[in-house]
Amino acid sequence: MNRILLSLAAPPLAVCHYGCARRCAAPIGAFWLTGIVGLVYGGLGGPLNNGSVAWWVVGIGVLLWGVAAIWTLLTVQGVDDDRSRVSGSNRLCQALAGSGSRLDESDPLEEVERSRREE
Repeated sequence: MNRILLSLAAPPLAVCHYGCARRCAAPIGAFWLTGIVGLVYGGLGGPLNNGSVAWWVVGIGVLLWGVAAIWTLLTVQGVDDDRSRVSGSNRLCQALAGSGSRLDESDPLEEVERSRREE
């Protein structure tokens, strides 16, 4: 329950605490902060600044906050699945080096060097 509440309230903190902070914290934080800015800017009148709330700007802010929260929930759930080795987890489906190809495969740039020698 704490993970869900933290994911909804402060998505970057939830990713740093429960998820993979190295890959997801920055983009999730950008969406979240932009959502907060949208809420504040829309509440102050938005681009028209006519004294009333710009609801379309507030709506964009809520949408961006929602995207950050859903992304966080999916990331935290994926990390939990990887740690508990649930079927379908990425850790169970990793490609092995050399699977589907020869292990003694030569350097792909070797053909370029051969073509230069022939010219």
